[in-house]
Amino acid sequence: MSQSGRVRPARRRAVTAAVLLLGTILVLGGCSAQQRDEWSRLALPEGATKETPLIGNLWIGAWIAAFAVGALVWGLIIWAVIAYRRRGDELPKQTRFNIPIEFLYTVAPLFVLVPLFYYTADHQEQLTDTSQEPDLVVNVIGQQWSWTFNYMDEDVHDVGTINDRPTLYLPVNQTVRFDLESPDVIHSFWVPAFYMKMDVIPGHPNAFQVTPDREGSYAGRCAELCGAYHQSMLFNVEVVSEQEYQDHIEQLRETGQEGIIEPPIRGAFDDKVLDDKNTGPTGGDHE
Repeated sequence: MSQSGRVRPARRRAVTAAVLLLGTILVLGGCSAQQRDEWSRLALPEGATKETPLIGNLWIGAWIAAFAVGALVWGLIIWAVIAYRRRGDELPKQTRFNIPIEFLYTVAPLFVLVPLFYYTADHQEQLTDTSQEPDLVVNVIGQQWSWTFNYMDEDVHDVGTINDRPTLYLPVNQTVRFDLESPDVIHSFWVPAFYMKMDVIPGHPNAFQVTPDREGSYAGRCAELCGAYHQSMLFNVEVVSEQEYQDHIEQLRETGQEGIIEPPIRGAFDDKVLDDKNTGPTGGDHE
């Protein structure tokens, strides 16, 4: 206590920090197992492919590095504030340079950047490696403003529109390669639960492959601002058993969705195309 009977500022800050720490412990202690699992992934959804650990580990590692650097920087700042606080009117010793310190802050970032660069490049190479023969190939066309899925091995397709969100079916535990094309502008094919997205670029086909290993329903979307109705470029993903996948393929055949859709001219896919799609072998001739 000060002479005036008031709590000293330092003590008041210590009490506040203790209360905040206790509150944080109580909040975290009351979290369910599912919530604690979500915290352990640091905002990532639960992974749905065999490749997700590559990205998940890189994500966690980057956060650990960021926290370590942040703790070091804040620690140095707090130490400097306390150690070199003003103690009188005398001017501190003035220095023009300090070679050891300058060398330290030039070299130190390399210990963070080099490992991050190495693991990022290594994981990226593994994620984009398409040398392994896939179990099935899906040709994905991103057009303003929806998606077309060509099941190349089955010779069937599914066309989406702004008003009719398409659903991509994938068999569990089978490797699928996505061949990405666009006839108009740059889109981005993204399934958050796959921890993977890739740009869909006109005139520049892209490809990647994953192995879904958990059955379920997942959301997909375009992650690149691609025009006025970008928000409508949504699709669903169903990871199902082999039998359910084959049943869906047969359903597409029964509804006349056979053949492979070629990338259309810009803006060619709308509700009218869906009504008239049986008039020709492909969607590329519709305007």
